[in-house]
Amino acid sequence: MMLTALIIAAIDAGLKGIGACLGAAIAAIGAGIGIGKIGGAAMEAIARQPEATGDIRSNMIVIAALIEGVALFAVIVCVLAFFL
Repeated sequence: MMLTALIIAAIDAGLKGIGACLGAAIAAIGAGIGIGKIGGAAMEAIARQPEATGDIRSNMIVIAALIEGVALFAVIVCVLAFFL
């Protein structure tokens, strides 16, 4: 009876770890894809309108920071889910 409880606790801890790692990985991959798309679109916009480089760059940096913030929040939620 005691061994069964230990096995269930070990399985529970293992699944928590796998879930937290997968969640953090998905968040990081999503942020990378999003920032890549922003960078590509910004470079294309700068190539089309070189005189608007400053505005495009500043908007790109703000949006990239927002994406990084969301990704960091997701990773922290995954870590909290692992430890709680």
